[in-house]
Amino acid sequence: MLDLKFIRDNEELVKQSIRDRGVELGLDQLLEFDQKRRELLQESEQLKNMRNTVSKEMGQLMKQGEDVAERREEMRRVSDRIKELEDRVREAEKAVYQLQIRVPNVPHESVPRGADESYNQEVRRWGEPRDFGFEPLPHWELGEALDILDFERGVKIAESRFTLLRGMGARLERALINFMLDLHTQEHGYTEIFPPILVNEQSMFSTGQLPKLEAEMYRCRDDNLFLIPTAEVPVTNIHRDETLPEQSLPRLYCAYTPCFRREAGSYGKDTRGLIRQHQFNKVEMVRFVHPDRSFDELEILTENAEAVLQRLNLPYRVVILSTGDLSFAASKCYDLEVWLPSSGAYREISSCSNFTDFQARRADIRYRTPEGKSQYLHTLNGSGIAIGRTVAALLENYQEPDGSVVIPESLVPYMDGRERIEPPA
Repeated sequence: MLDLKFIRDNEELVKQSIRDRGVELGLDQLLEFDQKRRELLQESEQLKNMRNTVSKEMGQLMKQGEDVAERREEMRRVSDRIKELEDRVREAEKAVYQLQIRVPNVPHESVPRGADESYNQEVRRWGEPRDFGFEPLPHWELGEALDILDFERGVKIAESRFTLLRGMGARLERALINFMLDLHTQEHGYTEIFPPILVNEQSMFSTGQLPKLEAEMYRCRDDNLFLIPTAEVPVTNIHRDETLPEQSLPRLYCAYTPCFRREAGSYGKDTRGLIRQHQFNKVEMVRFVHPDRSFDELEILTENAEAVLQRLNLPYRVVILSTGDLSFAASKCYDLEVWLPSSGAYREISSCSNFTDFQARRADIRYRTPEGKSQYLHTLNGSGIAIGRTVAALLENYQEPDGSVVIPESLVPYMDGRERIEPPA
């Protein structure tokens, strides 16, 4: 969340960023509550100082044998007023906090200003979409014909937007997970983590999922735990309430986890296939970095995600999100969009974000300088990448006229040397 002093000192900047995001939020009310809180605090401190002074005077007068009953009564009234003020300060602080946690992060100056995704800007492209020479099938038809994706039984077991993977489909999913983890740990310097996939409310709050995105989450009613929407949540919270030595930065973690999202508000979108599932697998990258380097680190993070698509030889483009499409906690975000022949368009497969100190303040994650000064660090995260969407992209981009699908060269060692998925006899 944003520092309260920062909001006060940069009122117009914060108001403009709220407008740029298209968010309905009355910052004036927050500032009014904050002003009242500070006035109450000032009066309380003045009365406490007066009470301390008078108490010392009363002690001297009592030593001299003088009657201090009137002054004692006066101080009793002052103490009552101080208690009243302290109660009102606590109420004002709660009101300020409830508004403060709803203020989104300030977009970086390089982020395009615009109300929605139509203002996103393409940064670069890699690879060329394939000229098939035949009519390519969508991945859901390919998957069913190959007997590796079973949408009907996924619905029977759970509900819509759950899918059963079978045989070489399950093997392909596992191969991609291992391939991505090996790439990030062996070549990009990440430490592998396998975190809990159920997290508490504070963990969800720290990364900005709560309170804004609660409708998207699966919640365990009896335990007040949430199924994670992404490994960003547990991995970022590894260092919650900790202060790290400055020389230990950056810290790089990656994690494979299943992820769960209700996809509230997306009904009617991508109802077929693997693009919008309620349960999906993902490899996530999280970086804890020094504030002076965080935007350079974002470029590195994005390159790490791009490396996955490049090794798989999948055409993609990189897009910088506009203010209206930026997530609540992010200051800057790149989306990687992979080419899907079935839709004749690029579709999101990874998001790489710099949250500056927004999450660190909510989670109280700091670093300590050699001089002993404690500062909030910056957090970044990116999909490295979404597994189900990668399966969809591979099936569609590597399909052959006979209905088989070629395995990319970089994945063959993870598929026991198998180079092709064949239709059942």
